[in-house]
Amino acid sequence: MESISIITIISIAFLGSFGHCIGMCGGIVIAYSSTKIDNGWSKAKQALSHVLYSFGRITTYVILGFIFGFVGGVVTFDNTTSGILLLITGFLMILVGLSLSGKLKFLTSLEYSVSKSNLYQKTFRSLIGSNTLLSFYLLGMLNGLLPCGFVYVFAITAASTGSPLWGAFVMLIFGLSTLPAMFSLGFFVGIFKQIALRNLFITIAAILVILFGVYIMHNGYTYLTDPTKSILSCHI
Repeated sequence: MESISIITIISIAFLGSFGHCIGMCGGIVIAYSSTKIDNGWSKAKQALSHVLYSFGRITTYVILGFIFGFVGGVVTFDNTTSGILLLITGFLMILVGLSLSGKLKFLTSLEYSVSKSNLYQKTFRSLIGSNTLLSFYLLGMLNGLLPCGFVYVFAITAASTGSPLWGAFVMLIFGLSTLPAMFSLGFFVGIFKQIALRNLFITIAAILVILFGVYIMHNGYTYLTDPTKSILSCHI
């Protein structure tokens, strides 16, 4: 994996988490912070509960990355299929970037919520009503399954690697990069309610997503036009 891709993924995920992720998943973080965490707990135990929740999300993301990377590997046989996959990936990323900037409603059309399903609600109520440390981890895993356009961006990126291990690594980087925002939300809720600050982060993240999409499309074009380019285990 090229260093420019790793840096870009970290930048997009980190900045986007303070905008899109706070807006979409912040309610769940605030809900479990006020319901599951006892004020009598030590600061260390409270911090551990937030870390376990985030690690639960990251676990789900890594599993998804492994699956998407495997699927991407199945359809990536030669330079032509590699190029087409990368072109599609880059194009979808540009759509996501435009959606984050408010130019399209691409993300909202993807983010249909399974949270209204009976199975999800029953599991969520069971976990939110428990204050065991394990329940924080499992709640994080459950939240990681919620449809989210921002997660889709990196799932598509994971698929474009054509490798289960690289796909899992992409999602690991994504999950770890969102950890600071989600972890600190419970302690600094007021900061993230500032609309101007959130909009700034979203705008920067949108620009990075679009630029990354263009970069990936360029790679796809290279695969289609340069027959001497070798097929790597990781394309991004």
